[in-house]
Amino acid sequence: MLILIRHGESTFNREQRLTGRVETPLTETGEEQARRAGAALSAVHELRSSPLGRAQQTSRLLATGLEPMIDERLVELDFGIYDGLELSAVPSSLWEGYGHDEHFAPPQGESLSSLQQRVTSLMEELFSNDGEGARHRDADVVVVSHVSPIKAAVLWALGLPPHATNRFHLSNASLTRIGWGPHGPVVYGFNHQPA
Repeated sequence: MLILIRHGESTFNREQRLTGRVETPLTETGEEQARRAGAALSAVHELRSSPLGRAQQTSRLLATGLEPMIDERLVELDFGIYDGLELSAVPSSLWEGYGHDEHFAPPQGESLSSLQQRVTSLMEELFSNDGEGARHRDADVVVVSHVSPIKAAVLWALGLPPHATNRFHLSNASLTRIGWGPHGPVVYGFNHQPA
């Protein structure tokens, strides 16, 4: 089983800022959320993390006993010149662009199609027929990432287009589970928040 965990609450999440590639540490709440997410895990065979600090911090607080493998494909969507802005200051054109055109990218930013390509390559690697990825292991593969890459993994599993990302909400430190069924990938759970 592949378990995708969004990082715990960061300072920019708390301040309601658009948080893409900008570095922002976890709050005390975010640290506690990460610990609760870790308590919800069983045997973990492999741990991967986004290179961003808030994801690496979360991965260590999961207390799996494993050192996270940094995977650049798990980094958050690049919002370009809008990264770090208060959400109230982000122009509606950004959300409209992402909501209607998978090739739209803000200035100095990244498109949803580019994000989908990098996440798809990771998913295909993890669920390959010939490897020892999430498809073939009894123990779980855990990845710690961000809203957009986790949604892209779910879209891959469901066969949905990249711009459908706006139809999902993903909370801090939530768990999303993807496994392999007789006809391909299966979403077993989305946005589960451990108590």
